[in-house]
Amino acid sequence: MMSLHIRRLARKGALLLLGAALTAPLFPSAQAAAAAPAFKDVSGSYAESAILRLAKLGIVSGTSADRYSPARSVTRAELATLIARTLGLEPVQAAIPAFRDVARSSAFYPMIQAAVNIGWIGGRSADRFEPAASVTREEAAVMLLRALKRGAPVIGDSIYRDQQQISAWAEASVLEMNRLSLMAGDQGYFRPKAAISRAEAAVLLDRIRNRAEWSQQFETEPEAPVQMGWQYSSTTEQFKQQASSSGINTLSPRWLFVGPKGLSSDSSDAKLVQWAHSKGKKVWVMVGNRSRQADTHALLSQSANRSAAVKQLAASISASGADGINLDFENVAPEDRQNMTQFVSELAKSLHAFGAVLSVSVSPDTGSEWTEAFDYAALGSAADYIVLMGYDEHWSGGQNAGAVASLPWVAGGLGKLQAVVPAAKTILGLPFYTRDWSTAASGIVTSADLSLPEQNGIAASLGLRPAWSSSLSTYTASYYIGTVRHQIWLEDSRSLSAKMSLALQSGAAGFAYWYMGGESPDVWAAHRNAIRYAGYSFS
Repeated sequence: MMSLHIRRLARKGALLLLGAALTAPLFPSAQAAAAAPAFKDVSGSYAESAILRLAKLGIVSGTSADRYSPARSVTRAELATLIARTLGLEPVQAAIPAFRDVARSSAFYPMIQAAVNIGWIGGRSADRFEPAASVTREEAAVMLLRALKRGAPVIGDSIYRDQQQISAWAEASVLEMNRLSLMAGDQGYFRPKAAISRAEAAVLLDRIRNRAEWSQQFETEPEAPVQMGWQYSSTTEQFKQQASSSGINTLSPRWLFVGPKGLSSDSSDAKLVQWAHSKGKKVWVMVGNRSRQADTHALLSQSANRSAAVKQLAASISASGADGINLDFENVAPEDRQNMTQFVSELAKSLHAFGAVLSVSVSPDTGSEWTEAFDYAALGSAADYIVLMGYDEHWSGGQNAGAVASLPWVAGGLGKLQAVVPAAKTILGLPFYTRDWSTAASGIVTSADLSLPEQNGIAASLGLRPAWSSSLSTYTASYYIGTVRHQIWLEDSRSLSAKMSLALQSGAAGFAYWYMGGESPDVWAAHRNAIRYAGYSFS
């Protein structure tokens, strides 16, 4: 349980964050997209048509109501925002700022955060973005090539008279941008140290947006992966509201539990299924064992008990009209490995008989007794999907403080699973929670679970400045209450986006979220961005 003091900090901080969101200015493209402005200072410019096309799309906006200022240099904040808009990314009002010098109140904050989450832009130092700094032409080449997901090839022959002036870290990118016919020089000179102008930026982005082999994907909605949200402590009405305001397309309500001889609890609600279907969403009912090892052994080890459970579960799904089951058996004895596989095979066959789906939740295979009962390859062969619960790297009650789901740990678990189960049958479970770890002077370690709003509230109320760990792909923060040291490895839209990108690149079928209501509002825009960006190809 969370201590009263920590809960008060979380609530106080949540109010501070809400106030900041309400006073933040309107994102600059919202008005620009409504109608293309008539700029008085672009007539006759080589960039005129590009500027007007992008203005009509809401990608570029003027420096005033009727001026574009084409000759003015582009700042880092402006170029990051322009590239993000060109890629169709949504603004992300992240609760945890990536940089100290880009305030939440900045008009550029949401798009810089969106770009950082995707991973193609960083700061000039670990916590400084330098948003007002001009961008040189060589910097622009590197930034754009990263956004286009292209690696720079080996440097070939010189093509510019001033090529020796190009920085070593930018030379390959400059040459690749030339090869792509996106960025060229003038009379044989590239001018790498010259600041790129607003006119040049518009021409570059217009070329990307309208390139024949790339343009269609900007206008096409990406294919939606599985996005399953688990119900935890919410009521049915709250769960419906959470599903409506989120990005999930599959609901997993906690309705069915089994005991030693079969189904022990059924709180199915056909009306929720009907509601979900009316919204174009599916329902995979969660089936749990309440982590009761002895009861689960009694169920799995007896053929009659397994058969009874399969028959009862299939009948319940058929009666409610649900689309399938998410089987979540935990704390299963290693000796039940073969019977667990047999049960899943029998349940899958029964559900498939009337078109229902079976997904099975598993923890990452750490080689411990906790996962020994799960034959991942066999389960993957029988079930439609295997849901990897990519969290609890450091668990409640453990004596080692740490992240709930660091990227290397998740990558290891997902890679091991996909080595024996086709990637297209895997779903990555993501955490909408973290833990506040307390270490007393005596060395005793305890932890309290936090939802993401509670975590963000603590950071805001104490004025914490979480630091990004590039090795873990998560923010970390610490504070003291008396002599007790508190540590939090934060989960937020950036850390979750990193894990989403990993799964999307691996070919996973989608995501599951533990638990609905635990997320912060910025998560869904970030997730849509990750899905959209993963679908782009700039080959």
